[in-house]
Amino acid sequence: MQYISTRNKSLSTLSAAAIKKGLSAEGGLFVPNQIPTLSLEEINDMVSMSYIDRAVYVLKKYLTDFSEEELKECAEGAYGGEKFSAQSPAPLAILEKGFGVLELWHGPTCAFKDMALQILPYFLTKSMKKTGEDKTVVILVATSGDTGKAALEGFSDVDGTKIIVFYPSDGVSDIQKLQMITQKGDNVFVSGIRGNFDDAQSGVKKIFTDEEANKAFLENNCVMSSANSINWGRLVPQIVYYVSAYCDMVANGETELGESINVCVPTGNFGNILAAYYAKKMGVPINKLVCASNANNVLTDFINTGKYNKNREFHTTISPSMDILISSNLERLLFDLCENDDKKVSAWMNGLAKNGGYQVEEEIKQKIKDIFWAGCCDDLMTKETIGKVKEEYDYTIDTHTAVAVNVYNQYKEETGDLTPAVIVSTASPFKFNQSVLSALGKGSEIEQLDDFELLDLLSKEAKMEIPKSLKELKNAEKRFCGICGKDELLETVKDFLSK
Repeated sequence: MQYISTRNKSLSTLSAAAIKKGLSAEGGLFVPNQIPTLSLEEINDMVSMSYIDRAVYVLKKYLTDFSEEELKECAEGAYGGEKFSAQSPAPLAILEKGFGVLELWHGPTCAFKDMALQILPYFLTKSMKKTGEDKTVVILVATSGDTGKAALEGFSDVDGTKIIVFYPSDGVSDIQKLQMITQKGDNVFVSGIRGNFDDAQSGVKKIFTDEEANKAFLENNCVMSSANSINWGRLVPQIVYYVSAYCDMVANGETELGESINVCVPTGNFGNILAAYYAKKMGVPINKLVCASNANNVLTDFINTGKYNKNREFHTTISPSMDILISSNLERLLFDLCENDDKKVSAWMNGLAKNGGYQVEEEIKQKIKDIFWAGCCDDLMTKETIGKVKEEYDYTIDTHTAVAVNVYNQYKEETGDLTPAVIVSTASPFKFNQSVLSALGKGSEIEQLDDFELLDLLSKEAKMEIPKSLKELKNAEKRFCGICGKDELLETVKDFLSK
């Protein structure tokens, strides 16, 4: 299978080269030139498979320049052993008949990014060998909280790589920040930036297409790559857990093989719900994709109006991993919906860069509305939802999952659709302990507690064990406390490379 760029479809390469590079030279995103298919017979075969076997089955349809043995090594390395605390890396919790929660937070960093970022280093090291790469690959990451730690954990001390993570210094939770600045490894570097996630993401993407940056990398015998979801190697493992979730819904008797489910995803950068779209296109019986946003509702407005406009107030919310106004992966969806018209996509993306927005035509808008439904909720609604879910199901969810539950309830109320549904749960409630405890009715008594006292209290309230990786943060050394300006990312990178 060949991979082409969303902004220059004449470019064509195999998956190993696309994964190694991360972003195309002109700024486009790599996508497969065709979406492979899954028959109901194949899905039925996967129902009885382990998660690792399901992963290999799906991945070999996309990464055709990897052998099945290589993909099995990648999947076993990522999801085997004791890296994930649950019996399956992506277990499905059934709260009531036809209503499942896909728990994607049982990995080492307690967030859904582990599902992709535990396997990406295996993809990348094999891709380096396949392409004859002898330079050090430097992974550049912009994070709104979870990607950074998951990437750092995945690439720590991986031979032939270095990793640099930028995060908004005032835009992540205290636990998320602690996870990043205490990261171990000789090949890692972390810096806060004075700005929001969009500033970090734009700064990193600019480095990829900057001639001075490319020269600096070559002088240090390095090449750039990305661990953000702009890298196809990050996105393709996410398709797996939607296929797996459908298999589990069938296995648990929540739906019959061939019958449709709805999927609701809390998302800011659009990558997580895009993976569900690809699963649907492959043949997984998904009816509606419900896109859930917080107060930064740029995606909600776009799906409902066809107009993308990032020129709006930026909100810092209690669901910070969704505090995003530039949804990079939307570009891949648009490329597919306009039948690979790279010129049209380039014009839209240029409009976003220059004017802060673009408008798609009615035909594209209607295609989007046929597939997606979108809604949003604010912090107050998010907290109310956490409380209601705990009261109704004795089940504790984090702030991002609560956004999805709230928006899905909006969808059901508006449409009356009672199709069996999967809600995607993207983070452990322990990562956002203060907000979750507040939602559970804890008021002034939590104001004087430190993060670790909050973890203990939440453990009692939720009747859940504190994840080991979060417990260990208490005595971890804070290694990376620096902050740079949003225009100083390249200089920060060059300083790290010269050491």
